[in-house]
Amino acid sequence: MIHNRFQSLALGIVACSFFGCSLAPHYTRPEMPVPADLAVVTGAAGVDEKDAAAAVQQDISETGWAAFYTDPALQQVIGTALANNRDLAETALNVESFQAQYRIQRSELFPTVGADGSWTKQRAFSGGRYGTGEMYAVGVGVTAYELDFFGRVRNLNEEALAQYLAQTEVHRAAVISLVAETARAYLGLLADRELLAISENTLNNERESYGLVEQRFNGGIANNLELAQSRTMLERVRGSVAQYQLQREQDLNYLTLLTGTRLADPSTSGQRLEEHDLTLALPAGLPSSVLLQRPDIQAAEHQLRAANAGIGAARAAFFPSIRLTGNAGYMASDFDDLFDSATGVWLFSPSINLPIFTGGRLQAQLDVAELRKEAGIVRYEKAIQNAFREVADALAAQKWLAEQVAAQKAYVEASRQYYDFAVSRYKEGIDSFLTQLDAQRSLFEARQTYVILRLAQQNNQVNLFKALGGGWKE
Repeated sequence: MIHNRFQSLALGIVACSFFGCSLAPHYTRPEMPVPADLAVVTGAAGVDEKDAAAAVQQDISETGWAAFYTDPALQQVIGTALANNRDLAETALNVESFQAQYRIQRSELFPTVGADGSWTKQRAFSGGRYGTGEMYAVGVGVTAYELDFFGRVRNLNEEALAQYLAQTEVHRAAVISLVAETARAYLGLLADRELLAISENTLNNERESYGLVEQRFNGGIANNLELAQSRTMLERVRGSVAQYQLQREQDLNYLTLLTGTRLADPSTSGQRLEEHDLTLALPAGLPSSVLLQRPDIQAAEHQLRAANAGIGAARAAFFPSIRLTGNAGYMASDFDDLFDSATGVWLFSPSINLPIFTGGRLQAQLDVAELRKEAGIVRYEKAIQNAFREVADALAAQKWLAEQVAAQKAYVEASRQYYDFAVSRYKEGIDSFLTQLDAQRSLFEARQTYVILRLAQQNNQVNLFKALGGGWKE
């Protein structure tokens, strides 16, 4: 039967293509151009390096953002951002686009089988007279299917797959970045709210202080200098109140941009900045290999694999390409006889293309493919170096910011005692108002600096969590 012949032919074509070879170079992951170990300044000593690496990979890259950011208000803000952020939505659409491109390229691995039918009726002049004839035809066939003996099509498929996988990692990196940026914006809002509260509290105290000095001035006890000094501090703090009111409004606007919707002030229902403890405990002896879990590094490696496959496709272009076209069906002048065994027809038409002279085009294409791979190696190594610096900086800051916060907290307590003593001694007439003014300024600045350092400490933990690849899932 003609149908069985065509089926056997099609199966033979498909089977034949699987005996081809790939001309792509063997892929080897480049060595990491960074020290073997990260300078971990926190964590327990005496931990085996392999155990440390396994623990970090499990605990960080697989740790969801909801497990790290425990403030319910912050969790709600992050969830809203992930659902509505436009930049993240664009990266998700890019992933779908690359996936579609991969499906298109993958279809080249298989024959394109199509069926067709036609009916032709024609009146023509022949043999000195006019005649009318009909022709019916149906068939199924394969059109220009390439036998992939040298792996060109398979390498193009591998290239498209690697690019799609790279784009998925880009999207994962975008999720991590959005979560971290939203957390930093939220923490900044908490800090500005506390700085505003400090300024408003200090402003109330300064108003009382100014009223007291004014009473003493009216009573002839204080002089013009003391009254002017009190007013300078009052106006300075009033300016700080306006500054932090502005920053608070801008923080809310930024959160609106990140979340894609207007939010009520989430800082009024969440934790205070002081209550946030985002310390990320890490084991000692942390190897640099943990950086390979970062999505930006994985994306760079997928792009490198794509470039490697591109070399294989460029090399295969130097060799002959063989394409097969075949069809089988029935053709008859009478529709009733169309499917009669005697009306069966078939066509088998292989073609071969051997490049002989291309003006250097094929060699140039190979050179471009090899240069893309070299550039991919450079990008991959740069991504690792950048990741190493981010983690190393965050680890170094982890210890010293903790020292600064502790010292600043003690300084706030000392400044508060200094202020209490200065106020008491001024009221008793022992010291001048200048001493009290200096104490007021010291306490105000100490409280502000403590909040700013506390914010820097928590932001550093956010950065460390992001730098180790955590927070891409809930």
